[in-house]
Amino acid sequence: MHDFRNDPRFQGVESFDKKVWLASPTMHGEEQEWVDDAIRTNWVSTVGANINEIEKQIAEYVGVRYAVALSAGTASLHLATKLAGEKLYGQARPYEGTLQGRKVFCSDVTFDASINPVAYEDGDAVFIDTETDTWNMDPAALEKAFELYPDTRLIVLAHLYGTPGKMNEIRRIAKAHGALIVEDAAESLGAKYLLDGGWAETGALGDYNCISFNGNKIITGSAGGMFLTDSKEDADKVRKWSTQSREAAPWYQHEEIGYNYRMSNIIAGVIRGQIPHLDEHIAQKKAVWERYEKGLSDLPVRMNPWDRERSLPNFWLSCCLIDEAAMAPQVRGEQDYLFTSVSGKSSPQEILDALAAFNAEGRPVWKPMHMQPIYRTHAFITAEGSGRGRSNAYIAGTGADVGADLFRRGLCLPSDNKMTPEQQDRIIDIIHRCFQ
Repeated sequence: MHDFRNDPRFQGVESFDKKVWLASPTMHGEEQEWVDDAIRTNWVSTVGANINEIEKQIAEYVGVRYAVALSAGTASLHLATKLAGEKLYGQARPYEGTLQGRKVFCSDVTFDASINPVAYEDGDAVFIDTETDTWNMDPAALEKAFELYPDTRLIVLAHLYGTPGKMNEIRRIAKAHGALIVEDAAESLGAKYLLDGGWAETGALGDYNCISFNGNKIITGSAGGMFLTDSKEDADKVRKWSTQSREAAPWYQHEEIGYNYRMSNIIAGVIRGQIPHLDEHIAQKKAVWERYEKGLSDLPVRMNPWDRERSLPNFWLSCCLIDEAAMAPQVRGEQDYLFTSVSGKSSPQEILDALAAFNAEGRPVWKPMHMQPIYRTHAFITAEGSGRGRSNAYIAGTGADVGADLFRRGLCLPSDNKMTPEQQDRIIDIIHRCFQ
């Protein structure tokens, strides 16, 4: 382990008294009011005024007709994926998933909560490579995937770090192939996209849409998620499934598999106090991103990109990508890593360790799903075709793997909206010293 505290490059740098987080909850006081109201009125289970109110407010904010409050974003993604599978292939037997034996095209650079529901429903995830303009699913790779697997009818798409993907192109491709879209907007609540000439919120761009209120999200309930839709039928089905699929009988009657996925009214109280501050949090996150963009502009790095004509991110996490020519040696195993310090260069792990040494938290870019041990036997599609088995001892230039390159050269910077400009200046200084 490198001793950054005694490294001459970092002479004079002081550690933060309190840890600067990647992204932590920001409470305002109203949350306590609504939690107390739930306790005072004894509505502490999975029904109550807080749940009703946040479903109404979030649906109005995003611009959909219905919202169903659930225990987690993952619960929303599971029920959205199950609903899509049932819509496409019919109701499954109780011991089978709705996607049994079916391929599903999935974002590659994302958290595994986007993808695991495909496995819950017995589907076969096919990972679609990433494009460099927004770090999201590459439409060219998606089109190539349909050439290779023309019977596929479902796409699971995530908007990485709060930045909308190329939804005009992806929706056009999906429509041309008769495919449905599960939109994972867990990280992008409040982000906007110029869709067919009009601005639309992420969370309203797919056939089935999901958001998260996890502790590090743009607003939080400490937990929780939400399913968003314009279909009353779909909202009613998700609400039923999330409450153990109870039928309208005076006893417990079940005709479908159900889940204990409904949100608590106490968690909904926290979210109810957070909603008025959503736009404020987005503005704070944008200011963090812009300070990094300016403060790192003289280094051989680039900030995580976004389409400035067709999107407005929520800037949930600020990230940077080190230029290839400025990459110092770095290797990663399954759970450990090594790096070498080189004058004028650096690596994600060196920067992350330097930040940690001075009590600030960063994170590597999401490791692509096609590189995860559990999914290494699954298909991976690039714009050129299959991304598997591309290496060749006798032929040079065997194709790019954009997601793997982002993971190798990218990192997520401390992005807490409570971070002061003075704290951020110190973080920017530490990053500069890594390149000395």
